[in-house]
Amino acid sequence: MRIASMRKALTGVSGVPVTAYDGRGEVEPRITAKVYARVAAAGIHNIVAAGNTGEFYALTPQEIRIVHEAAVAGVDGQAPVTAAVGRSLREAIGMARDAAAMGASAVMSHQPVDPFAAPSAQIDYFCNLADASALPLVAYVRAEGFSVAEIVRLANHGNIAGIKFATTDLMLLSRAIPAANPNGALFVCGLAESWAPTFTAAGARGFTSGLVNVAPKLSLAVHDALEKGDFAAARAIVGKLEPFERMRTKFRNGANVTVVKEAVTYSGLDVGPVRAPGLPQLDQQDREELHRLLRGWEAEGDIQTQPDRQAVKAAG
Repeated sequence: MRIASMRKALTGVSGVPVTAYDGRGEVEPRITAKVYARVAAAGIHNIVAAGNTGEFYALTPQEIRIVHEAAVAGVDGQAPVTAAVGRSLREAIGMARDAAAMGASAVMSHQPVDPFAAPSAQIDYFCNLADASALPLVAYVRAEGFSVAEIVRLANHGNIAGIKFATTDLMLLSRAIPAANPNGALFVCGLAESWAPTFTAAGARGFTSGLVNVAPKLSLAVHDALEKGDFAAARAIVGKLEPFERMRTKFRNGANVTVVKEAVTYSGLDVGPVRAPGLPQLDQQDREELHRLLRGWEAEGDIQTQPDRQAVKAAG
């Protein structure tokens, strides 16, 4: 039943909150928990703790645990918390064990970044982790080179709730979905709102989102349109958020989290800069462009703001 409920949650929006840092550059659990609470209160279906938008690879294992704890506290049972794990297989198994102990609903495994990783062995990594985990696993697939048979092997594992498919190899996706067990893992669009209509047309369900940190209404509107099969409406909303998502792709995605954190700070929660090797802060031109876009969304009631929003606005 646990894996069935996770698969249902994955058909929705899987939001990935940012990690807040204090003035010394340390993880700030209180503000981080506030970010998670805000995303949960917006009605996001599944909340991923310490995902890529949460700067997983810039965090130490102990900091990842702090983020997981802040997520569970902030979400407070309003939605499933999927704790992101990774690094070596042994570390990932340990993180999954800790996540289960602190009350997470599932774990998501980042794809191994070892430069010598072989496709079939990466599938082994996910399957071995799923074997060892007491919680359902979401496998984050973002590299090229997998065969249909390898993806199907992953999808048919009994403890893998979903595959976060984060490449643009739609031929592989469209072949793997019908080849997999229909009662197996759910294929989820791992490339956020902009790609969600295309992935949905190929047979995926649900999508991931960093936009939920600041404009969850837009994310949920895209999801609602796709659930109704209204692709025209979904594309119209995607067009509205396209400048935000395109800005995130600058510097080969080096500005991805930077744009989100600037938007969250604009909305009233100071979450600090991005850690290296991500872009620490936007330049003045991009910052002004982003703020113009956010003011437009604010006027239309699309973004969330905090009570101290005016103080942040005055400071910026």
